[in-house]
Amino acid sequence: MSQSNVVALETADEKQLRVDLAAALRLAARNDWHEGVANHFSAAVSADGKKFLVNRRWKHFSMAKASELLLVDADDPETMNRPDAPDPSAWSIHSAIHRNLPHARVALHLHPPYATTLATLKDPTIYPIDQVTARFYKRIAYDLNFGGIATEQAEGERIATTIGNHRQVMMGNHGVTTVAPTVAEAFDAMYHLERAARQLVLAYQTGRELAIMSDEIAEATAAEWEVYKDAEFAHFDEMKHILDREGADYAD
Repeated sequence: MSQSNVVALETADEKQLRVDLAAALRLAARNDWHEGVANHFSAAVSADGKKFLVNRRWKHFSMAKASELLLVDADDPETMNRPDAPDPSAWSIHSAIHRNLPHARVALHLHPPYATTLATLKDPTIYPIDQVTARFYKRIAYDLNFGGIATEQAEGERIATTIGNHRQVMMGNHGVTTVAPTVAEAFDAMYHLERAARQLVLAYQTGRELAIMSDEIAEATAAEWEVYKDAEFAHFDEMKHILDREGADYAD
């Protein structure tokens, strides 16, 4: 493949990443997962993952556009000194993730209502009480060392270390983050993580004892989600079709 073709391919890949990330931002607002003009999504564009796209500082998710996403470098210490610098907590969390976790090509950080409610509990464990909660059985990290709004490098580094090889993390007293190779997978994980949290919170509200699955059944159920892996991509594609049908300009 010629050098010109390689460049064209990289440009096409970044363009699609921009479109997908902007769509995910719009969909998060649609689902009421966002919090004011806070929270942030990112997607790596370089082979080493260190150059990544991130939403603009304090731009409402519902107005996100592909062309307006910032392109930053996790190894560039001057990033936060620029007039178009991202949100400080976005830089702290996402630069650490993309600098340290090569498998985390995409990272979605949110404070959705039910997952954040769980994060406020002394025990925020997602217990396997149905098929959706079982998806996360032994497949989610828990960071219970909240140190304040994540604007310091050490906070981001700790979060990244806690995530490790996992694809989602419950952030005590804070919120949740999902990471994945693609926007579609990270979005689907966030969708089901919030659904799982909702199911557990509603179950807690009954005041009745939880019917927690056995380890064997929970593991088998979690493993079965991999059989439906293609559904994660179909889910995101269908949601983008809904945005397109409504005339959303996220791809601009």
